[in-house]
Amino acid sequence: MFALPRTFTRRLDGVAVALSGACYVHCLLLPIVAAFLPVLSDSHHHGWVHWTFVAIAIPTSILALLHGHQSVGVTLVLRLLAAFGLSLLILAALGWPSHELETVLTISGGTVLGGVHLFNYFHGRKKSGCPTHKRAI
Repeated sequence: MFALPRTFTRRLDGVAVALSGACYVHCLLLPIVAAFLPVLSDSHHHGWVHWTFVAIAIPTSILALLHGHQSVGVTLVLRLLAAFGLSLLILAALGWPSHELETVLTISGGTVLGGVHLFNYFHGRKKSGCPTHKRAI
């Protein structure tokens, strides 16, 4: 298994958090804007938008969480939570179990996934492999 540089995985975590934010905007803000602008009224129901989020989220999450920088147990929990969040996003994109639960599943999946990446971003420096340099006096 190859190791990715920590700075690269931190950037991926940042992208994943931004993607979760975009997901919130799409799910919560766009319907409000669409109510005021009839030309947008159906734009938030297009299935390709959800599949685009999923298509970006899956590889980003896999690469960001590929190399565990925490203990084995923490890395396993993060990966399981990420898989759960991604599963919720996929179910929402499929419209399962119902179209009415689509927003709830999307927001829940995005929250779980965003939380995993925030944790990984801020707490994933324990085993960065970078030696600490002490200043010579």
